[in-house]
Amino acid sequence: MSTDTAPGAVRPVAAPPRPGDGRTRGRRGRRTLLPYGLLFPSLAVLTLVLGYPLLRLISLSVREYGLAQQFGQPADFVGLRNYAKILGDPQFWSVCARTVVFCAVNVALTMVVGMLVALLVGRLGAVLRVSVLTALLLAWAMPPLSSTILWQWMFDTQFGLVNWLLTRLGGDWTGHSWLSNQYSFLTVATIVVVWMGVPFVAFTLYGGLTQVPRDILEAAEIDGAGAVQRFRHVVVPFIKPLILILTALSVLWDFRVFTQIYVLQRAGGITRETDVLGVYAYRTAVGANRFDTGAAIAVVMVVITLLLTAVYLRQMARQEDL
Repeated sequence: MSTDTAPGAVRPVAAPPRPGDGRTRGRRGRRTLLPYGLLFPSLAVLTLVLGYPLLRLISLSVREYGLAQQFGQPADFVGLRNYAKILGDPQFWSVCARTVVFCAVNVALTMVVGMLVALLVGRLGAVLRVSVLTALLLAWAMPPLSSTILWQWMFDTQFGLVNWLLTRLGGDWTGHSWLSNQYSFLTVATIVVVWMGVPFVAFTLYGGLTQVPRDILEAAEIDGAGAVQRFRHVVVPFIKPLILILTALSVLWDFRVFTQIYVLQRAGGITRETDVLGVYAYRTAVGANRFDTGAAIAVVMVVITLLLTAVYLRQMARQEDL
């Protein structure tokens, strides 16, 4: 029995399946899952290596944990009492402000000196360029502890090279102690941190500078743009994403600085007036046996680090949208 309503009506005919449609969809599905499959092992390792210690740190920060708990006594849950204790301590806010200022100064100096070194390397000949890059590589490869001890010897009170040179240039710097004053101590620490951070920044910026199109620079020079104008209006826009990434990394590294400050303090420097958050958390936890309070300070550091990271990630996302 026909269902046509009129003679000669044309029935719709289904289009025959295209050969390979199933295989194409299968390939697309595999391509969609492939990036996640490649990322899964590294994400699993990061979760295991970083996630578990972070959870333990948070758990420790909400409990009362002291010397008695090291001998098996269970720790009592106290909620946010440890956080209220540190947030109500003027010493914590003083250390926090000092850390922020110390980080800002180090990052600014590292980026400026690193940019100047990168520009200088680009203008050197082949032999000098290789020599400077090799020296930067050696300075960057030196462990932080070794670098700090080396600078500590240079600023030594009795046998330091710095005091000897300043005395030869005029003035009585014999026996001057650089680590006994808050500002001179932080100045020495800044020199150490910047000296260790400049090689990486200079290497990366030099690589970015080599990618700036030469024809655009030559066109700007023909139009009458000076060296400063070419750098500001041509070079910086090309390497701006790289500058943002390096600034973000420098902020994260310098905000969490520990080795340089701790080693200089152990060398005879003052402690209370020169603590940064990393050293302050360590001294509170290990030195004073207040592991719960030290854990709370460390959690606050993690939160601040995540906020700083989020700010720079947002800036980089905006840069990509432009």
